[in-house]
Amino acid sequence: MIEGFLSVVFGLVIGSFLNVCIYRLPAEQSVIFPGSHCNMCGSRLKAVDLVPVFSYLLLGGRCRYCGEKFSPRYALVELLTAGMFYLCWAIFGLSLALPKGLILISFLIVITFIDYDHQLIFDKVLVWLAVIGAVFNLATGEVVILDMVGSALVGGGFLLIVALVSGGGMGGGDIKFVAALGLWFGWKLLLLAMMIAFVVSGITGALLLTLKLKGRKDAIPFGPFIAIGAAISLLYGAPIIRWYWQITVG
Repeated sequence: MIEGFLSVVFGLVIGSFLNVCIYRLPAEQSVIFPGSHCNMCGSRLKAVDLVPVFSYLLLGGRCRYCGEKFSPRYALVELLTAGMFYLCWAIFGLSLALPKGLILISFLIVITFIDYDHQLIFDKVLVWLAVIGAVFNLATGEVVILDMVGSALVGGGFLLIVALVSGGGMGGGDIKFVAALGLWFGWKLLLLAMMIAFVVSGITGALLLTLKLKGRKDAIPFGPFIAIGAAISLLYGAPIIRWYWQITVG
């Protein structure tokens, strides 16, 4: 029980840092310096102002010093991170898979919100994602080198073909994102992640068109859907694949 509680607390703290990354990386600012401050008045935020979620609620979502309203998404990212960290702990327990899962989830959250806001997936984020995934698998032997490289090439190559056929419907960042995930997953989990991404994006696009929230020519970032597929594959991929083989092969 205490480990689960600590995973939530740790997730809230990391979620606060992920908010910094989501805001500062597109602005090409350091994620470390300067310290957290109000973007309107520039006042340095004190420790009491930085308690994840609780400070937002206690201050009514406003800056203590100038009254500027903060986006509720800051608290949402913190809660999302805490929830995902708890799921990682509940599924992986205290094993080597836990830190691997926490790191991947953190990358997925940052990529999702930056791509949603700016329709960009930064190379510097993807390089770190690829390197860390490769190092983890090489150190643990969970995914062999040929499987990693093959998954990266085939996954990225498939999206490249989709981009060429669709006339730009897929961005270069999406292609590199899938290639980087190939270094985290074997081909089975990567294939599952991509299938989920296409299904969820198709359903979402249809709903947005039906509700007239988007037009046929409006761009919808695909990165968040890749992240959703990757998160589901990370947490539930193994039982999903076992279930599939049971119903198809017996």
